[in-house]
Amino acid sequence: MEYEVYEDNSLVLAAEDFDSEEFAEYHFFTSQDKKCISKLRAHGPVLLKGARGCGKSALMIEASMGLYPKNIKGTAVGIYVSLRHLDLLRTSGAQYIELFCKLVIDQITKQLPEVQVETSAYTVSELQQILIQVASSLSKRIVLLFDDAAHIGRETSLSDFFDIFRTLSNNSISCKASIYPGVTKFGTRFDVYNDATVIDVNRSETASDFDNLFVEVLNRRFTVSLDDSKFSKALPKPAVCKLMGVAVLGNMRSFIYSCNQLITSINGSTSVTLTHISEAFKQLSNNYFWPLLEEIEPKLGVYEPMVQPAQSIAEILFEKSGEKGERSVIILREIAQRLNKPLEILEYVGFIARKEVSRGMKSRGRGTRYVLNLCNITEYLEHSRINNAIEEKWLSFKDDAVEFHRGSELYKLELPEPSLEHELGILSKEIKVLKKSNAYPYGLTNYMVGLLDGNNIKTLEELVNTTDEELLKLPMIGPQTLKRIRSTVNQAIWM
Repeated sequence: MEYEVYEDNSLVLAAEDFDSEEFAEYHFFTSQDKKCISKLRAHGPVLLKGARGCGKSALMIEASMGLYPKNIKGTAVGIYVSLRHLDLLRTSGAQYIELFCKLVIDQITKQLPEVQVETSAYTVSELQQILIQVASSLSKRIVLLFDDAAHIGRETSLSDFFDIFRTLSNNSISCKASIYPGVTKFGTRFDVYNDATVIDVNRSETASDFDNLFVEVLNRRFTVSLDDSKFSKALPKPAVCKLMGVAVLGNMRSFIYSCNQLITSINGSTSVTLTHISEAFKQLSNNYFWPLLEEIEPKLGVYEPMVQPAQSIAEILFEKSGEKGERSVIILREIAQRLNKPLEILEYVGFIARKEVSRGMKSRGRGTRYVLNLCNITEYLEHSRINNAIEEKWLSFKDDAVEFHRGSELYKLELPEPSLEHELGILSKEIKVLKKSNAYPYGLTNYMVGLLDGNNIKTLEELVNTTDEELLKLPMIGPQTLKRIRSTVNQAIWM
C-alpha cells in the first residue's frame, strides 16, 4: 500500500524546508527541548546527538531564532550553517578547511549584511580572526550552529571538522553541532566528553510533557484529517498520540509518517480503534521502516556492507520480542560491542534506541538495553494485532526485556569487513531513484523525473551540481517545485 497524503503541511518533514512563519506555526517545543535550546544559545561547545528525524535541526533553528539578527534583542549572534554540501563529502585536509571557511563566511555575509568582513579565509586561524572581528564590531559573542555535521556515511572528513570545531571555540565563539549515532572518528585531538557537552536529543517516554508534545504536533499538522471527532472515550487523542509517539521511539519525522498512515487506515471510519492503529503500524513497518535500510545503504560509504547484517539483527530482535509481547531487549556486552556498527545503523534509522549501556542479565553478565519501535514488533504479535493488554503493557513501561546471550542467534552472526575504499554509492544512482516510492514517499513525479532526465540530468550527482538558476530555466519548474526537488535530493543523500 502506498502512502496517501491528505494535508499539504504533512509533506514538509525537514525543519529546514519551512520559512520562518511556517516554522513557528508547525513546531512545538517541550520544557526538555527548551532546556536544550538554552544550552545551544549559551557559552560552550555542544554536540546534539540523535537519530535521523528526531528534531536536531528544529532545535538548532529555534536556537538561532532567539539570537541576533533574527532576534534584534539577542545577546549573542546566531549563525546557522548547514553542512549539506557535496564537496565536503569528498575533500579533506587543507581543501576541506578552505571550503568550510567559505561556507561559514558566506553565511555571515548573508545573515549579517550590515557587517563588513573579509570575504576569504584559507585557514582556521584566519576564520577565527574574522569571527572575532564580527563579535567585536557587534559587541556580542558568536554562536555557530553547524547542522548535519556528521553521520555514519561521512567519517572520512570528521577528524577535520572536529579539529576546526575544537580550534574555533573560545570566549567569543561557541560552536554547536548536530551528529548522529555512529560518529566514532572524532580525530586524535578531540576528546568528545571533555571538549564538548553531548546532549542526547531522544525524548524520554516517561517525561510529563511527552504526550502533550505529540498532541500539539498532531493538532498543528492534521487539523482536518485527524480532528477531535476521530477520537473516542475508549481511545482519546492523548492516548493515541502517546502510543504512536512511543511506537516510533519519540522520533518526530516518523510520528508524522505514522499520522499519515493512520489516516489511510481509518479510511472513512467514524473513530480510531486499536485495529486501525495495528494496521497503521504494520503498514508503516512495511512501507517506511524496512525500506529505510534500502534507502540508506548507498549512503553509508565504507559501512555499506553492514546493512545486510543490520537487517538480520533487526529481524531477530523483532521476532523474539514480538513472540513475547515485549518491547525491549538486553544484548550481552560482548555481543553488542562486536555488532556495534550494525546496531548503530539500526539506531540511526529509528529501529532501536539505546537506553542503558550496562544492565544486569538474568542469564548472568551485563548487557546493553535497547527499546524497539513498536511498528515492526506489531508484525510479530499474535494475530499481528495490538490488544488492550498489549497497549497497557507497552505504555506502563514495565516490560520484561528479552535477553540475548552467548547461546543466541546474535552471537553466531558473522560480520563482513568494511569496504575501505568506497565512494557514496547514492551519487551514481540514476535520477529515477527519486521517484515516489516506499523508500521516498514524497519523491518526484514521473513527469519531473522525465523532465530532468530529458535535460541531460541523469544522476543524483549531476542534479546536485545543477544550480538553482539552471533548474528554474526548465519548463514547469518554479520556486515551489525547485524546493521540492532540493528537499528530495537532501533526503536521498543526507537524511
